[in-house]
This record gives sequence, C-alpha cells and structure tokens, in this order.
Amino acid sequence: MAIVEVTIVPLGTGSPSVSHYVAEVHKVLEQAEEAVKFQLTPMSTIIEGELDQLLAVVRRMHEVPFLKGAARVSTTIKIDDRRDKAATMESKLQSVRDKLE
Repeated sequence: MAIVEVTIVPLGTGSPSVSHYVAEVHKVLEQAEEAVKFQLTPMSTIIEGELDQLLAVVRRMHEVPFLKGAARVSTTIKIDDRRDKAATMESKLQSVRDKLE
C-alpha cells in the first residue's frame, strides 16, 4: 500500500483562481475504477492504494486541466511506499496521535 500526495497546478489560465480545476480533478478520484482512498486538503490531495493504480489515477488527474483549457500543467508527486509493514493515511495519523498522549 502506498500513499501519494499530489498537487496539480494549471498555468496559463488567465486567472489566479484554480478551485474550478481542483473540483474537476477531484471528480477523477470520485469516478476512479481503481481502489483508491483519497483526502482533499487545502494545498494538495492525498491518495492511498496500490502504487501502480495510484500512478494511473494521477496520470488521468494531470490531464484534466489541459482538457479544461490550461496551456500548461505542473504536477508535483510525493510517494510514501512503505514495504516493511502496512501503512495507511489513518495509521500514520494515529501513530502521531498516540505520541501526543
């Protein structure tokens, strides 16, 4: 199981606002056939699942701003692929919570 943080920034849109693009990209996650769990944050989106499937979803997400008229798209991907034990978004958060108590 991998956890991927992805930030997709449309460029050349003529406006500093990107929420319309974010909403359209988010629809890719809602409609994904792949078994992915996701969390939208104010600065990026976190997705969890099998790495090959996550990369396929990210590829489709990257295309959305182009389809919506962006002239350029900058996508940043951060991958946490832990193989010594199962790790999920929730388990990572719980580990920190446990240490705060």
